[in-house]
Amino acid sequence: MPDFFWKAATSQGQMSQGHLEALEQAQVLRHLRAQGLTPISVVELLSAASPVSSTGVSEPAKSTQPFWKLGRSQGGTAGAGDVLLLTSELSIMLKAGLALDTALRVLIGMSHKPAVSEITHQILDDVKGGVSLSKALTRHRDLFGDFYINMVRSGEASGQLGAVFERLVEHMERLRALRESVVSAAIYPAILLGVAVLSLGAMLGFVVPQFETLFKDMGDALPAPTRFVMHLGQAFTQYGWAIAILSFLVGWALRRWWRSPQGKVWWQKRALGTPVLGRLLHKYDLTLFSRSLGTLLGNGVPLISALHIATETVGNVSLRASLANVAPRVKDGAKVVDALGATQVFEPLAINLIRVGEETGRIGPMLLELAHIYNRDVETGIKRALTMLEPLLILVLGLLIAAIIVSILLGILSVNDLAA
Repeated sequence: MPDFFWKAATSQGQMSQGHLEALEQAQVLRHLRAQGLTPISVVELLSAASPVSSTGVSEPAKSTQPFWKLGRSQGGTAGAGDVLLLTSELSIMLKAGLALDTALRVLIGMSHKPAVSEITHQILDDVKGGVSLSKALTRHRDLFGDFYINMVRSGEASGQLGAVFERLVEHMERLRALRESVVSAAIYPAILLGVAVLSLGAMLGFVVPQFETLFKDMGDALPAPTRFVMHLGQAFTQYGWAIAILSFLVGWALRRWWRSPQGKVWWQKRALGTPVLGRLLHKYDLTLFSRSLGTLLGNGVPLISALHIATETVGNVSLRASLANVAPRVKDGAKVVDALGATQVFEPLAINLIRVGEETGRIGPMLLELAHIYNRDVETGIKRALTMLEPLLILVLGLLIAAIIVSILLGILSVNDLAA
């Protein structure tokens, strides 16, 4: 019978651990709940010969951290990933029936990151002092954001804080999955581009200079392509470090300019106008807006506040400026569908879905359905774009290397002709 190592929290917030033989993990969970404990993690032991701790409790052969904490950073400042982990843990504990202050106390003991532990401790102190959780979170607005804080505030007002944290986890997981799919899709083209640059550098820095002694007395008798490649090779070997430093400085300056307000407006507007990339970026930002607005409305956040918060989740400055006009129009009495249609950033399908949602009183679910459609279109578009981009990069790399080789062969043939 398998042996399971478990960690659980008592009703007083104390951590407890041990091991139990059971047929499956669900049986261990039922046993712990029957004892009045809140399960934190249950891990099956890999072997019978598990190490024993100083307390006499058998430890599992692998990490006993909950699955959502595996790979957690041990230091540094808190980030979006830490907020997701913290929310996941808090959702599980509140769903199991722990009081908020008890759950926060358990989280402090479980945290492996000093920055997260300090923030959780400050939140606990505020809550114990009589401050609401949403107000305690406002002290860390830069970390949690208005969307998160307003969701928690609505959960406090409705008495469904545990359900709100479940929705927050689901929302953040989907947004993270979407961002990770975009980043993952860009890795392979980036590798191909890096290989292309290294290959051309190797050809110009090591291969081409080997033929200089053969061609040095040819002068103007060399074919023009060969002379051009020889000059490129000489420039690369003589000024390679200067070229590398100059390229680094130009890249750093461009990166700094792109992050400035003027630079963002310039390149984001032009990015939206590109044939394939622009459409994907457009739908990606609308996915963020639709999912955020649908989640906020579904959780009882007032419409005007939800529109303001959802607009801030849009990364593209141009789209955000267009969507920023929606809340004032709705506040003046316009319908949501008319205000969103006036921005001219939504397709007819999206406008029709929002109209149906507004007429039936289900605008929140319709926005989430719209976000699902946009999310699927973005993932499909990324795959199609990569299908075209990867062979294009390989073709360009092959043509450049072939051009260098052909120019060298032309020079060798010229030497043979002169010798004859």
